[in-house]
Amino acid sequence: MKNVLILCTGNSCRSQMAEVLLNHDLAGQVHALSAGTKPQPKVADGAIAALKEAGLNTDGLYPKDVDAVMNESIDLVVTVCDNAKETCPIFPRPVKSIHLPFHDPHGEPLESFLTVRDDIRARLVSAVRAEFNL
Repeated sequence: MKNVLILCTGNSCRSQMAEVLLNHDLAGQVHALSAGTKPQPKVADGAIAALKEAGLNTDGLYPKDVDAVMNESIDLVVTVCDNAKETCPIFPRPVKSIHLPFHDPHGEPLESFLTVRDDIRARLVSAVRAEFNL
């Protein structure tokens, strides 16, 4: 099983949705976790609502600092915002990384979260599949 870290700034929206989508859509092949360079206090309500609307489990989601996952065995880092790309930390061992930016719907109506959720599912899941030849 490949371990994928989804990295964003606040770890409250895009990276959380990406974590849930990857763990659902590529279950048994990929284990995704997410973290932020400057985590917010909680996961955005719109992200939770968008995931639940798709019938996905949101139990146990909370923003994590990237330092909390530095010692995990990571096979791929995916930055989903430009700020995280610029401030991506140096991992203890070389780790391949890709950058797939997504619109930040924070503070916007639920429809924006749904659009971003679907964009993540379309582009990120297929990029991870291609990266690991799944």
